[in-house]
Formats: sequence, structure tokens, C-alpha cells
Amino acid sequence: MANRILVVDDEKLIVKGIRFSLEQDGMQVDCAYDGEEAINLARTNTYDVILLDVMLPIHDGFEVCQEIRSFSDMPIIMLTAKGEDMDKILGLEYGADDYITKPFNILEVKARIKAIVRRSRKEEPKIRVIEKNGLKMDLDARRVFIDNREINLTAKEFDLLELLVTNPDKVYSREDLLSVVWGYEYPGDVRTVDVHVRRLREKIESNPGDPKYVHTKWGVGYYFKG
Repeated sequence: MANRILVVDDEKLIVKGIRFSLEQDGMQVDCAYDGEEAINLARTNTYDVILLDVMLPIHDGFEVCQEIRSFSDMPIIMLTAKGEDMDKILGLEYGADDYITKPFNILEVKARIKAIVRRSRKEEPKIRVIEKNGLKMDLDARRVFIDNREINLTAKEFDLLELLVTNPDKVYSREDLLSVVWGYEYPGDVRTVDVHVRRLREKIESNPGDPKYVHTKWGVGYYFKG
């Protein structure tokens, strides 16, 4: 998904140059040329980063930054032609995440944008507990429960079950399981897989001869029924 950037500056040539360069990197760019327009766009859209010039008509960049902070925590990078430290500090105190002093190198701008996006974009939490038809696997604690009763598995039995459970209905050949669970360099043969599947079924299946969880695809391999 492309990063969406709002560029706010009253100097249209600067905006045009920034927009062109960011779009070359696959970013989606909106533009505003005064403080009021910037606030309105920020209210109605979600941006990964806002590049905000300090010197703007109607509302200056500090006022815009403060107003945006009243309704959003979207990352803001202040652009200032002034070199005084007080302006930089003031920009950050109003809620900006970073600042860049003009004249700037567009490569620096892009680097700052990418750094802020990496910091601000939260990864979706990975599901670390899986529950299927009475079977519960805690992948972090490496514990398995059947109908709330804990089942003691060996390390390889757990690894085998984890692979199958996290890829439901995918059929793995014995060779595939040997490579993934035991490692490509494992010198054993495919009968190792059959032995571990049999032991696993004895532990987790109420009737190993008619399994509920780990099934056989005859002539192909094994799979977990999702």
C-alpha cells in the first residue's frame, strides 16, 4: 500500500518538485498552499506523513500543527527556511515529529519520511494462540490443550503439529515435512514422519484410527482439517 503524503507550502514550485519526487517513489501526494486548506485536508483524510511549511498564508505552520494535533496524531515534519533553534524547538513543542531546514535535499526528505513511517506504522499483532475444534495451541509457550486438558508433546511433535495447524487443509508430503520440521540436512527417511504422526495422533486424537485433526491424504501426505 502506497504511503499517502500531504505537502503544505505556499511556494508552488517547491510543492511541484517535492510532489514529483515522492510520486516517483510510488507515494500518493496531496497538496495544500495555505494553512486553512491544510487543516481541511487533514480533517478529511488520513496521511502517513504531513510535510508542513512554517511560513503559510491564513494560518502559519505552527498554528496548523497545533490544530491538527487537536484531532489527529498523524506524523508531521516541519519545513522551515529559518535557521534559528527557537523556531525548530517551537515547532516540536507544537506537536511536530521532526523538522527540516530549507534549502533541503529531496533525498533527505524522503529518508525522513520513510524513517517516520517505519516508526509510526504499527504492525498488526500476530495471532499466537490458535483454537480449532477443541484443540488449543499456545505458540509462544509451546503448550497444547485438547478440551482444556494439557497434552505433553515432544519438540518435534509440537513443530509438526504447529506447521499443520497454521496451514489448515494444506497437504504436506512426507518429504516436505521431513525437510521443514527436521531440516534439509536431516539424514533420516520418510518413515520418521509416519512414526511421529502416529505418536501425535495417539496423544491428541480420541480415536487415532478415525482422526479429527491430523488426516491422511492417501498417496500424498498429511494435513490438518481446518
